[in-house]
Amino acid sequence: MRTVNRQGVDYRRPLPIIDFSVHKHSVNLLAQSAGSFLLAGEKYEIPRLVFVGPQGGGEPIALGIFAGIHGDEPEGVHAVLQFIDILENSPELARGYCLFFYPLCNPTGFEDRTRHSRNGKDLNREFWKGSAEAEVAILEQEIKARRFHGIISLHTDNTSEGFYGFVRGATLTKHLLNPALRAAEAVVPRDRRGWIDGFQARDGLIKDCYAGVLSSQPGVRPRPFEIILESPQKAPQIQQQQAFILALNTILAEYRKLIAYAANL
Repeated sequence: MRTVNRQGVDYRRPLPIIDFSVHKHSVNLLAQSAGSFLLAGEKYEIPRLVFVGPQGGGEPIALGIFAGIHGDEPEGVHAVLQFIDILENSPELARGYCLFFYPLCNPTGFEDRTRHSRNGKDLNREFWKGSAEAEVAILEQEIKARRFHGIISLHTDNTSEGFYGFVRGATLTKHLLNPALRAAEAVVPRDRRGWIDGFQARDGLIKDCYAGVLSSQPGVRPRPFEIILESPQKAPQIQQQQAFILALNTILAEYRKLIAYAANL
């Protein structure tokens, strides 16, 4: 198992092993491959882990949760795998949901510990631009086929000392992100600067974003909610993972309440 990148830098973090058979006896979880591609004769997979919660009051709510689109941000990858373990032990947390997890969206960048893929591309600037990158094509097809009610992406920021997030898509999105940021504050402080990463921010919430980020298909209706969660990479890794898990759990709970409220109007 490789723990150093091509420049010989020891990250002291083992690569997560995503075994497609390990959960074959799980009642709730199905481990699959969203797609594969060849690079220099080596095959790489984009894993898809589908967790089906207990039945709710209607059709399951489909969410897509993505991590590792930047290969040097392993905190989100590990947080997703830990969150799945939590759901396995407490499936009620996902009541009414069908959760599609994509924990390793940039496998070559993750292996090399680089932001970009091995092709030298920042994959999170390539979406819906007719990209030739195989990883982007696989994920775009997933997004089009699944028609998610919401999309959540996990990232880390090496310039921030606090947790924050971007909101896009459906107008209710800010009502999901604010509680998520409050929950994450239990372990990681919130970034309350007025400008973050070049964007105007308010209490850790940003409404603008870069072009080409992982998102829903342009023009799709109804619009899903889209949230990008950013943890401060300077914080201890375990605290970042805990913050992501708290935020994810809060988003599930809050969106379930919003859906129930809308159904009763």
